[in-house]
This record gives sequence, C-alpha cells and structure tokens, in this order.
Amino acid sequence: MLSTHRPSRPTRPTRRGALKAAAGITALTALGGAGLVASASAAHAAGDGFGLRIVDRAESDPRMWYYRFATDEIGWDPGVNVLLPDGYHTSGRRYPVLYLFHGGGVDQDFISFDRLGIRAWTAGKPLIVVMPDGGSAGWYSNPVNTNVGPRNWENFHINQLLPWVDANFRTYAEYDGRAVSGFSMGGFGALKYAAKYYGHFASVSSHSGPASLRRDFGLVTHWANVSSAAVELGGGTVYGAPLWDEARVTADNPVQRVESYRNKRVFLVAGTSPDPVNWFDTVNETQVLAGQREFRGVLGSAGIPHEWHEPAGGHFVRPDLFLRDLDGIVARLRRA
Repeated sequence: MLSTHRPSRPTRPTRRGALKAAAGITALTALGGAGLVASASAAHAAGDGFGLRIVDRAESDPRMWYYRFATDEIGWDPGVNVLLPDGYHTSGRRYPVLYLFHGGGVDQDFISFDRLGIRAWTAGKPLIVVMPDGGSAGWYSNPVNTNVGPRNWENFHINQLLPWVDANFRTYAEYDGRAVSGFSMGGFGALKYAAKYYGHFASVSSHSGPASLRRDFGLVTHWANVSSAAVELGGGTVYGAPLWDEARVTADNPVQRVESYRNKRVFLVAGTSPDPVNWFDTVNETQVLAGQREFRGVLGSAGIPHEWHEPAGGHFVRPDLFLRDLDGIVARLRRA
C-alpha cells in the first residue's frame, strides 16, 4: 500500500551515554530467578542462562528493564532493554514479543528507540519489546573475520537472547508469538533473521532497511564490509574481503530468500526524497528505496502479500508509520 502523507522528522538521538546513564534510563524485574519460567504470576528477578551472565541490571521502573550481559559471543558486555506492557506485573498473562533492532553508527545502541519515544508509542499495547545492542556496525551477523575478539551478533541474538527472554518473561515461545523489526541496519537484520530463522518470527518489518545485497555491484555488501572494518571489527569484515563468502551473502540476502517470507506479515518503509545536501542521507535512502522495490518485485512475483510505504523524506524513523506497524504487529501475533 502506498503512503502519501509526509511524516514529521523526530529528534535525532544523541551520542551514547555512560553505562550508569543507560542503567538510569531503564529498569524492572523479569521472571524466573534461575532463568526458568515458574508461573504466570508476579514478576521476579531474571537469572543467568543460555550462555548469558548478567553483570548489570536495573529493575525498578514499572515498564523498562535493563540488563547487561557477559557472553562468549561478544568481546564486550552488550546491553538490552526489555519494555514491558502496562499491567504486566499484575495481569498474570503471557504476551507476544517484538524484537526491535537499532541502526548503525557510533551513537546507536540498545537505548536508541527509548530516546525516540518507544515508551509512548507502545503505551497500552499488549506487547513486550526487546531492544538489544547490535554493534555500531555489526550488521546482525557473525563476521567472516575480526581483529578485536568475538562479535557474533547473530549468535548472541538468536541462540542466547531469544531463549533467555522466553525463559525469564511471560511470553509465547512460538512462531505466532514473535515479531522482528528494525531501522536501517536493524531493518536489514530483521529481514535477514526472519528468513534465516523462519520458525521464529511471524511478522517482519524494515524501516528504511536495505533488502538487496547484490544489486549495483553489491553496494550494500561493500558498505557492510567497509563500515564493519572501520568501527566494529578492527579491519575485519562481515562478508570477507577482497573475496566475499558467497554462500553467506546468499544466505543473508532477502531477495534471494523470498520463499522464506511466505505466510509472514511483511511491512516495508523507504523514503523517496532524501536530503540532497546530505550525501550520507542521499546514498543511504536511495539504495534502500531501490533495494526494497526489487524485493517487493520478487515478493509480488511469488504471490507473497506485503504492505509497503514510500513516504517523502530520507533516512530517519517515521513515528506515524512505526505506530501503524505496531498496530499491525499486535493484530498478527497471538493475543496476550
């Protein structure tokens, strides 16, 4: 479906704060002191498990709980915000979960969506939102090589964080109980995870996220390599250089995994008029738009339903379309 309205530009997030500031933004208590769900009653402190050891936490806020983990998959201690629905502590209900991924950049992290207004956007919605670190340029991937220790973001998210969430909160640990969404690099991560791990997510959304790794001589793949080498991997790369790991590129490329989106809700957003003075905005959203149009073409040829929007503007989060997406996610997933 084509969107014709022009959304207002939100305030851009500030640079990452210190660890204690992050802890102050978040908080609460999760379920299962030993990392296991014991009952669907009141919440209790979350525990270690699935290769994750909690090294910092804040669990006093009524909705936002913060955790930081030590894990062998990442060479530093990544954080996660878990935003609980209103009434979680007293309802006794189980809830569907949205995994929400931030974009790339040294000022982007697990707090990015809290800065943008996720608490207000989800007020009154029966949905748990999990917002993890994904690295400044981690590309939601296990890199081909790294010079700074492990940066296996894909393993951390899929093999560790996802089961940890199901074990410590009242969730539906099933296909119809989970959605995945993200902005920019995070939108790519959402599309990638939804295809590679078909049985994990019933809804996938990409807000200004690239959907084609090979078009224009592999521009997005080259950018993933260059950006990850510069700020994430100390000269290592996500896909390998000078020669790519071709099997990995194919496995991660949404346009080559089209059948993996069948029977899912698919929601896509790409801007049509990036800022001509801002080269970064122009290059980003121009490539996003072209890639999403290619992706929509293969989805349409395969007869796979999808909702798409091409609003005016460039590479930024659009709150109005995000709210529309949230309503669609709640409608698609199992009810609380």
